[in-house]
Amino acid sequence: MAKYNSFEEMQVYRKALKFATETYLLANKNGFIAKDFGLKDQLQRAALSISNNIAEGFERETIKEMIRSLYIAKGSAGECRNMFNFFNEMPYLSQDEFKFYKSELYAVSGQLGNYIKYLKNLEKQNKISRKTENN
Repeated sequence: MAKYNSFEEMQVYRKALKFATETYLLANKNGFIAKDFGLKDQLQRAALSISNNIAEGFERETIKEMIRSLYIAKGSAGECRNMFNFFNEMPYLSQDEFKFYKSELYAVSGQLGNYIKYLKNLEKQNKISRKTENN
């Protein structure tokens, strides 16, 4: 976490926020989604939840809390991916739209996974260095 001064500096946060913005626009312009208020609300909440959880975890200022929040963000990305799979089955989206949103979600999810691995490794190194300091 020392790598960043604020969550706004994080590439994964910026990508997740961009995804949420694009998803909000889609939900308002796509007639099928816009008319189904429950589906629209669920999609918008899940999409915004990704960047919200990244921000929340960062502000908690511990590696453990950040990792926990990143897992929640990753879960929200999975929820969005499922919703886009559903939209594709209905079909509510063109194939180009479907491919675009799925690729964005895979990118965000992959970045979240990589950052989780980085933080777990950092946490592990900190535990090892604390043990050696105590001996």
